[in-house]
Amino acid sequence: MAMNRRAFLQSAGLLLSPFASTRALAALSAPRTIGKAEHCIFIWLGGGMSQIDTFDPKALGDNKSVSKKPGSFYRAIDTSVRGVQLCEHLEQTARWMEHVTICRTVQHKVIDEHAFATNLVHTGRMVSGNVTYPSIGSLVAHERGAADPAVPAYMLIGYPNVSRGPGFLGAKDGFIYLVDTETGPAGFTRPDAVSEERIARRARLLAPLQAPLTNAPGTADYANAQQEALRLSGPEFMRHFRLDEEPAHVRQSYGGEFGQRCLTARRLVQAGVRFVEVSHNLNFLNGSGWDIHNEGIRNQHLLIRELDLAFSGLIADLKRTGFLEKTLVVIGTEFGRPADFDGKGGRGHQGSVFSMVLAGGGLRHRGAYGVTDELSKKALESPVSIPDFHATILAALGVDPRKDLMDGSRPVPITDQGTPIAALF
Repeated sequence: MAMNRRAFLQSAGLLLSPFASTRALAALSAPRTIGKAEHCIFIWLGGGMSQIDTFDPKALGDNKSVSKKPGSFYRAIDTSVRGVQLCEHLEQTARWMEHVTICRTVQHKVIDEHAFATNLVHTGRMVSGNVTYPSIGSLVAHERGAADPAVPAYMLIGYPNVSRGPGFLGAKDGFIYLVDTETGPAGFTRPDAVSEERIARRARLLAPLQAPLTNAPGTADYANAQQEALRLSGPEFMRHFRLDEEPAHVRQSYGGEFGQRCLTARRLVQAGVRFVEVSHNLNFLNGSGWDIHNEGIRNQHLLIRELDLAFSGLIADLKRTGFLEKTLVVIGTEFGRPADFDGKGGRGHQGSVFSMVLAGGGLRHRGAYGVTDELSKKALESPVSIPDFHATILAALGVDPRKDLMDGSRPVPITDQGTPIAALF
């Protein structure tokens, strides 16, 4: 008779061990929370989006007065979900909030360094001296693979760095990237004179040279990545980046370059890419991006409007094409902003509470999850850790957030004791 894991632990007396983790024991008895989403589009707002000026508005402050009264920089507006408000510059998104959940009580303690906070939100863990942890994109690629073998599992639209990488999972679960929507991924376009037959001949010539690499320690990943690049190069893969194939009204509904990145992401998930990160790392309209210290806050509304157009356009387009229920859309950022204004009227950093957003993906959406205080400085109800947020993404995509991965011979939990937000399933 087969013995399940809980029965085995009970028979071994491990459930009574004083050294057992309380949270781990609770996880054993918790019901599995697994969704049915097939893809994820992860929108990254690098610099630290101000939650009190976007997705968690409060009473108006005043950064011009002598007292610099803390509060929101913009007025709040109602949305399609009763009781849930957004800032006035998210007017288009407000119409789609029945398909959205703002996680308003995300929190961590890394607020002084953008790179460390970016790494934490992407990997779910602090930087370690003896292991490089995989990003959420690589975790999804590793667990689910591409939905269609003709495309990669994981793509990045923006500039690459280690925070987005595969860590100990290896190059096979890394990303293919492009930095703009005009050219597609660099190196994948063949010269017109190179036919399929010539590519096949080159591959045959290369095969004997690759064989030693495939079997050699430390080089197998490189050989596999090289083979994957050769497989994907050519018109079949590159056609997914031809945005001129889209109707003009669809392209216009997304807005400018950032919106076109989001449209590209929609085309990629339709083609079978499992995870696409879209980075908002452009020539920022306000001069400082989402890092709104000092005068950077003056034209913050231009960034918010750009996000509003692209995000609402993406939701509408995914719904139109039948992909919204099976595509989880995430808005992430490294930390939030305090209600207080700095000396020149901008805002500093805040990790005690900030907002990240989930949309589509077959979740039970509610407009907002979690409650913050009157200045969006601390969580009053339902705090969400970064591992919890990762567990929610993984669970929505059908990945068990309690499983272990292998770093060589060492098991590593796929999240750092994260628990999915059960209310969304």
